[in-house]
Amino acid sequence: MYREEIKVLDCTIRDGGLINNHHFTDEFVRSVYKSLSEAGIDYIELGYRSSRKYAPPGDYGAWKYCDDDKISEVIDGIDSDMKISIMVDAHRVAEQVFKPVDESPVDMIRVATYVKDIDKAISLTNKVHDLGYETTVNIMAISKENDHDLIEALDQVAKTPAGTVYVVDSFGYFFCEQIQYFMNMFKEHLPGKRIGMHCHNNQQLAYANTIEGIRFDSNLVDGSLYGIGRGAGNCPLELLIGFLKNPKFNIEPVLKVIQDHMIPMLDDIEWGYMIPYAITGILNQHPRSAIAMRQTKQKDKYAEFYNEIADLHD
Repeated sequence: MYREEIKVLDCTIRDGGLINNHHFTDEFVRSVYKSLSEAGIDYIELGYRSSRKYAPPGDYGAWKYCDDDKISEVIDGIDSDMKISIMVDAHRVAEQVFKPVDESPVDMIRVATYVKDIDKAISLTNKVHDLGYETTVNIMAISKENDHDLIEALDQVAKTPAGTVYVVDSFGYFFCEQIQYFMNMFKEHLPGKRIGMHCHNNQQLAYANTIEGIRFDSNLVDGSLYGIGRGAGNCPLELLIGFLKNPKFNIEPVLKVIQDHMIPMLDDIEWGYMIPYAITGILNQHPRSAIAMRQTKQKDKYAEFYNEIADLHD
């Protein structure tokens, strides 16, 4: 599947950081950055620009905040054309500082929002756009929204300078039919905008649904090394670049960083398809209950977990 305008964003550090409160070592982040640069990936998302008011530093690592100085320190000396992205939660904006883009190592700011917070997202998008950054609006949990409210939000975002708006399958609930439906909706209500795709793997469909998004003209797609991410994780980057057939991509550095870092990491933290995450995906629920269940002695009591969650769902 070769389409030159398709760009790939790796969210290993950002989404993977949700598992360990962003306590990745500088060595790991530098290795990922270097490997993905060699692989020809278009964007790397290094974490959040979070407010220290809402996320106390004692609880989180450096990649929860993505200070410019920290980013510059870690990437120093690596020759790379890859662009750097960070994410900001629209509903958790306080004292974060954003320098003009020509004074920062960051190229793109992705604004994550729920439909109910779309006004906050628009305000933040306008602010960072005026500072020169590429911008995206990532509308989360759309599987929980009614069409009327979502379309109203899209019509508002259509009037903003945001370059890309994301279809986000936050709970790994969608099948290809829903991806097609929402891609068509977003394209209709966001003329001239690039549509992004971010899928979770609760039902083993993140890769397939990302491909479906590409089929319906998504031109900015997310993946992560070995699918790392909160809960069931994301679309595996190695599968995605294998599918795209773009000659600029080199899969060897991706495989090398997976074997050297991601596989050993599984000894300490857990991600990927598991039945509790499948259950929350099937029921269109946030994976927090499954994440909590996996921390208990009852972590493999799947039937009991299903009955508990299904009762709450009803």
